[in-house]
Amino acid sequence: MRTERTERTDRTDGTGHLGGDGTGDRSARRAVTVFPVLVLLAGALGLLLPGSFTGWSEAVPYLLGVVMFCMGITMTPEDFRGVVKRPWAVALGLVAHYVIMPGLGWAIAHLLDLPPQLAAGVILMGCAPSGTASNVVTYLARGDVALSVSVATVSTLVAPLVTPPLTLLLAGAYLPVDAGSMVTDILKTVLLPVLAGVVVRLLAGRYVQRALPALPWLSALTIAVIVAVVVAGSADAIKSAAGLVIVAVVLHNGLGLALGYGAGRLGRLGEPGSRAMAFEVGMQNSGLAASLATAHFSPLAALPAAVFSVWHNVSGAVVAAWLSRRGR
Repeated sequence: MRTERTERTDRTDGTGHLGGDGTGDRSARRAVTVFPVLVLLAGALGLLLPGSFTGWSEAVPYLLGVVMFCMGITMTPEDFRGVVKRPWAVALGLVAHYVIMPGLGWAIAHLLDLPPQLAAGVILMGCAPSGTASNVVTYLARGDVALSVSVATVSTLVAPLVTPPLTLLLAGAYLPVDAGSMVTDILKTVLLPVLAGVVVRLLAGRYVQRALPALPWLSALTIAVIVAVVVAGSADAIKSAAGLVIVAVVLHNGLGLALGYGAGRLGRLGEPGSRAMAFEVGMQNSGLAASLATAHFSPLAALPAAVFSVWHNVSGAVVAAWLSRRGR
């Protein structure tokens, strides 16, 4: 996207190229429409043909690594300079994200009296870093994209240090949590692929530029496969638990968006900054949460992340459209 503050290609769960012209806008809108549909189809495939994905759960961390490599390869030096230029705003976004969403996950698990596996999954979902689709949704909402990119970048890079202890603190009462092993997994599946992508971008920027339009769709397809594997692993339990999980996810995401916006207003970030905060707080890295839940808990615990993957893109697009019209 080319604006007064930043020039970059978006990194989303399944988006096209952000742009300051009508073509980029149409591409972004098409992406946030297509991605949830793609994930829904993948989930339906996993539910109807669970046997087709037998033994695939071991591949989930590697699939997530592909997504995070795609994210890293789209990063530019401007992403990191934005953190230095506005440390207060980025710090506020980081604290709001890692306080509001984990706290909401814990509260919702108690409020709905969720079974241990689902409770741990919802809490882990809340402890994940910002969702990679938050940047394009912020753009569609006419929010502060530079701030959104900076918060998403930092929340991802600090995830190995923050996500495991938060999960241990809040979900440890439901299931045993091996925080040390979780740190290692996040380093291998998130931080190293992201850094590898950044290095490739620096060393082969000219060639990478040609491939950038295809990378978001590669990420989208990979996340769809992750969702299919997660759903297939808990297909028998979904029929009885799906309604409860949907309620938990809608509450988690909706309250996160509202409280994130409120944090931006309280921090006097202005309307564009507050819109960015809403999506940076309310949208989660569902791919990471699904991978960690599958590896450390069970496929059933990964179900909230699979549902969240669909819902937060739908709700984000709807809220962005409403904010955009209100802005006009």
